[in-house]
Formats: sequence, structure tokens, C-alpha cells
Amino acid sequence: MKANPSLPAIRLFLCLILCLPVTSVMADITVGGDGEMCSEDSACINRLHPDIPMAARAKPGERILMIGRDAGDLNIDPDEFASGNSSPRLSFGVVHPLTGPVYIEGAEVGDVLAVTIENIDPGPVGWTSASAFGFAGVAVESEDRFIVWRLNDDYAVSDDLPGVRIPNASFPGVVTTMPGPEQLQQVLAREQQLADAGGAVFSPDPDTAEPSSLCGAEGTKSAECLRTIPPREFGGNMDIRYMREGVTIYLPCLVEGCGLAIGDFHYAQGDGEVSGTAIEMDADITVTTRVIKDGQDLSHGPHYAGPSSMLSIPSERFYATTGFPLKNAGEVPPDIAYLASAKVAELSNLSKDINLAAQNALVAMIDYIVDEYGYDRTQAYMIASVAVDIRIGQLVDVPNVGATAILPLDIFQAPR
Repeated sequence: MKANPSLPAIRLFLCLILCLPVTSVMADITVGGDGEMCSEDSACINRLHPDIPMAARAKPGERILMIGRDAGDLNIDPDEFASGNSSPRLSFGVVHPLTGPVYIEGAEVGDVLAVTIENIDPGPVGWTSASAFGFAGVAVESEDRFIVWRLNDDYAVSDDLPGVRIPNASFPGVVTTMPGPEQLQQVLAREQQLADAGGAVFSPDPDTAEPSSLCGAEGTKSAECLRTIPPREFGGNMDIRYMREGVTIYLPCLVEGCGLAIGDFHYAQGDGEVSGTAIEMDADITVTTRVIKDGQDLSHGPHYAGPSSMLSIPSERFYATTGFPLKNAGEVPPDIAYLASAKVAELSNLSKDINLAAQNALVAMIDYIVDEYGYDRTQAYMIASVAVDIRIGQLVDVPNVGATAILPLDIFQAPR
């Protein structure tokens, strides 16, 4: 029987329809994705300010496809950086490139913006670093390191962590609206006060800031544009791994149109992101929005809601350690050294210090991973950052409040 000469054309037509990602077909609005770098994309920002121009407009209910970049705005060849020794990052000032802001029609100051994550498509390459920026780099005696992951829809693997396979649990680290003028001045004042006292703060910095016309070295508001490193009452870098597909995030609207921006995509992360990074990646995210009049009180920070399955660990088995606020006499924990308390050094037990308890639980987990699986301490630190959950055990049993570190055992694919 003679083949139908139109069949190849029919197959091509069907593939064009059926083989495209769902988000490409279903999105009403696409934002971002121009150029190789954030600086080449008019819909990419890495600072927060009420005067940042809106990059797009969307009606509530419309599907917004946002083309996102990884936290360092890197274009990585997974073979070039497979050694795990050096980072290609050129400037810390690029962190975090966000897609947006998007003006939500009908949204006014005082409203609540509900943002529902419908779909996340991960890119093919991810990376993780360990550095002094992490939660407990000194305590776990780690060294600076940068590793690359190969990603697919199901799991991530890295040549630098043989035997480890991390399941896909993609989410955006940053979901935010723009601060209003009043909130901006409050944040600038309180963070400057903390910086003057010696606390850890990321003050406004024009280095590689975007939009450069507003936030860069020659920008009109270079001393006011907020860094995206810390989360604040209007959202930002919350790094909550439960904000995944199917979850709705509630953000305050502080400027007309709210100014929704999203970025810092993670393929997977443990609660804590302890080495300073998760599995960082590019991603495309599709969201819808809803404007709520007279909504919930978000003065203490955003709320979120979704299916309880998001709260589980990605494993059928786990191993956990615990920690309490104990230390060696004569030591001052680095995180509270700026308070210059004459009492801290002589104590070997601090009261209700959940930060120290969490660090001790983490150190115990690092020790366990090294002893049980044979990884070095920096490898173990990075495994903890992408897979270990640091959770509160209790906050009432004074002085020893408790934290626990939970390791999903199913990430280990083969004995070392």
C-alpha cells in the first residue's frame, strides 16, 4: 500500500500542537527571557524599589508565564565546571535576577495579592555552592566549593556527589511585591541601624544593579534600592520549599498594581538552605493572581496555603539528629558577636537560643553523613543544604529549646 504523502506533514502539525510545553500553550502573558543576561532583559530586576517601572500588565485570573534566571545569572556548561573547585560567578551584585515586576490590573494599595503557582518547568542545569555566606560554614569546617547538577523532570545528579540523587521539588525562592514609599523608608532606617550596630546586613549596593537607570551607580535612587537577599514583610527571598506547584502565596499590595516579581528558582532545597544555596537553576513558572479586598493582616509577613502533601519529606525513610543551645565556655557564637555581651563567652549554655540549637543539630548531621557515607565535610554540608530539613523540636523547655535535622535516606542510591 502506498504511503500517504501528507502523513509527515500531519505528524509535524500534531507535534507542534502536542509536544510543546503546556505553559507555552496555556499562558495568556509571557514576561522575560530576552538576552543572555539580566542586564539585557527589560523584564529583569535584581533590586526592589517602588519606582521600578512595571514590565508587563496582567488581569487577575490570566496565566502569567515568567521566564526566570538562576540566582547568579549564570550560563553554565555542566562539563566545564564539573571539578567542583571554582565558581564562575563574577559579581555578588547580580543576586537575584527576578522576572517582573508585573502590574496586576485592579489591584490597589491595601489589597492582598493571591499568587497561585500552576506550573514550574526546570532548566537542564543547576548548581550549588558552599561558602562563608552559609549558615554554619565555620562550625562544620567546610571550604568554599561550587558544584554543577544535571537536571531532568524527575531528579538531579552531580559528578561531584556520586551516589546521590535528589528528587525534583522545584519552587521559586523569591516571590515578592514592590515596597511602597513608606515601607521602603522603614526598611532602610531599621537595616542601617542594624548595620551600624555591627549586625549582618546587605545594604543598598549599585554594583551590577538592575534597573541600572534607577539602582545602578549612575542611577537616580542608587542609595535606596533594596537588595533581594533578605525577605521582608512584602515577600522576597523567603526560600520556603513548600511554595511549590499548587500553593497560593498571599502578599501585601503596597503600590498600585502591586508589582509582582518572581525568581531565585530552586530544583530542591532542605529547610534551612544551610550552605548558602540550594540547587539553583533557570526555570519557567506559570502563575495566576487574584486580588483580595479587605484581606488578611500581612503586617508580620506573607501567608501561604496548599495541600498538606507539600509538607512531607521526599523519602520513605529518614535519619535525624537533635541540637540544643550548648557551646564551649570561652566561645562567642559568631551570629551574636555584634551584641558584644560580656556574659556570653563565659557561658556554656545559652537560654532559648534556637539558632545555636539548629547549628548544633546541623553539625551533628554533618558528622553523621561523613561517618556513615564517606563524603568530605563540604560535600556533606552541600547535601544538607539541598536535602536536610532543619526543624524546630520545641520552644518551651527552657533553657534548652530544641532543633532537629532530618535527612531523607532515599537520596542515597548506592553505597560508597
